[in-house]
Amino acid sequence: MIRRREFIAGLGGAVSWPLARPLAAEAQRRVGALLSSPDNQSILDAFRDGLATFGWVEGRNLRIDYRFAGDPSRLAADAEELVNLRPDVIFAFSGPAALAVQQRTSVIPIVFVGGLDPTANGWWATT
Repeated sequence: MIRRREFIAGLGGAVSWPLARPLAAEAQRRVGALLSSPDNQSILDAFRDGLATFGWVEGRNLRIDYRFAGDPSRLAADAEELVNLRPDVIFAFSGPAALAVQQRTSVIPIVFVGGLDPTANGWWATT
């Protein structure tokens, strides 16, 4: 059985996939992260550790713009802010966060956790 921290660290790898394009020596990629609370430090640490496993280090070659939608009424506004920053990929830590982002962009890749099936919920179509 996989532990939660290992799973979230693996998500860092999933987020790094859209970042795998060739980079100039000093290029910096941008990730948007929409989470429920800044208080869950273990999730943030696992997320950063997963990215670092693939060579993406915040402050060196990666910028992560965080939004913490602890107040559900702020979720749409926080998603809009992240989309407007034009990151290379957005990490959403819940189904509702992923849906809020998906409703605002069709060009930025979205990686999310939350146990929901996006196809069954009609968020994404199968190809």
